[in-house]
Amino acid sequence: MSAPAPSAVPTFRSRIGCDARSGYYAAPHRYRLHLSPSCPHCLQIAVTHSLLRLDDTLPVTLLPAASDTPGGGHRALAPLYEATSHQYPGPALAPVLSDDWTGRIVSTHPGDILRDLARHFGEHGPDLLPRGTEDAIDAVGRLCERGITASARRGDDTGLATLLRALNVLERRLAGREFVLGGQLTLADVRLWSTLVHPDTAHRTTGHPRLSAYLRRLSEHPAFAPHLASYSFALA
Repeated sequence: MSAPAPSAVPTFRSRIGCDARSGYYAAPHRYRLHLSPSCPHCLQIAVTHSLLRLDDTLPVTLLPAASDTPGGGHRALAPLYEATSHQYPGPALAPVLSDDWTGRIVSTHPGDILRDLARHFGEHGPDLLPRGTEDAIDAVGRLCERGITASARRGDDTGLATLLRALNVLERRLAGREFVLGGQLTLADVRLWSTLVHPDTAHRTTGHPRLSAYLRRLSEHPAFAPHLASYSFALA
């Protein structure tokens, strides 16, 4: 199985709030995303950005797929890390949500970035974070991380059994449902799709017809499909 790409430790976890008193408030053209094509978390953010139609509001800088610094980081992100934390000791990893007004990093936490995009920049797209669904979305995220991704990485019989149990849970959940939480596309679907298209897991959906159909349907969606070619680990 392929080795997982390095992912960002959530070193910086500021949040975008609703008003100026929070320090970071939602404003067009203030923030920028820095994403790496080798990072599954970045794929989730890129799809969310497309679903919310944020091209004219919140620009994206797509980094090279290969790291160019020790520890798997990106030299282009080093000034942001240094400006945010003087003599920052770790690698400069993606994803990054930065503030162009201050030249500092707002967040490197993928889940927080997804929620802030959906909550504060979603006026032109679908409601990806409906009221009352956050716990359910987080539960799907944990199932993806622990039940699917971590199990696929193990590569042993125990890992395979755990992976298949997780896929069985999802197969049953999709009975009579278009999306994983029901009839509406949410961040749970973004997280699940980005997990399932990874080469370590995509072939495991064989024998799960609902899950396979779900994966194909989302992979043809105009907000999902273009990113399959850009993100180097995903299936073309």
